[in-house]
Amino acid sequence: MKVSELMSRNTVSVLPSTTVADAARIMLANRVSGLPVLDEKGALVGIVTEGDLMRRAEIGTDGKQAGWLKSLLMPASVASDYVATHARHVSGVMTHSPVFVTPGTPLDEVAQLMLRKHIKRLPVLEDNQLVGVISRADLLRVLARKLIETPVECSDESISAYIKAELEKARWAPKSGLRISVENKVVSLDGTIFSDEERQAVIVIAENAPGVKEVKDNLIFVDPGSGLAFPPGN
Repeated sequence: MKVSELMSRNTVSVLPSTTVADAARIMLANRVSGLPVLDEKGALVGIVTEGDLMRRAEIGTDGKQAGWLKSLLMPASVASDYVATHARHVSGVMTHSPVFVTPGTPLDEVAQLMLRKHIKRLPVLEDNQLVGVISRADLLRVLARKLIETPVECSDESISAYIKAELEKARWAPKSGLRISVENKVVSLDGTIFSDEERQAVIVIAENAPGVKEVKDNLIFVDPGSGLAFPPGN
């Protein structure tokens, strides 16, 4: 899937001259965690988020005043911190040159960006114009739909083939010692594994096979250090 399939097109934005008070009210009224900041020509110049407003003098969260040494050696940095915690307009608190995506950006790239940059919302630009916003909530909505989709009707043979194919692709999975059997869409897992993490991952693969009703874990854990074998449940 791509961004264009999920993004919100009716976006709310603010100007650099918008007051911080108004920006906060707009976020609350629209139940969003951030707002794109556009200049008078409609070009994206920044983004203001809840995080930008967490350190504020008005609520006593601006932190300790910089010491004399930092003020002496890095006065510009101290002044910048003061602006961020006291500015009355969005231009003083917004994040400049924000990260953005395009309508054609794949969702896996969006997810990686959000995780790596600790971002909840991303502006979507096309021809340098804001055309939408995509958020973590948008990704959650599509995930929820996928998780509750009604499984297609599958045969025991196709379920077994799916599990074996997924195990073959997984680099961590044991390439021998596993036996997969399926009867009336109930999967039985037999054989040996060498860690609890392997056990859980093999079970997850089986649970994700389309049409599976139940997974029975009969896997035996073999301790790589001692060679001792432990049956399921021990």
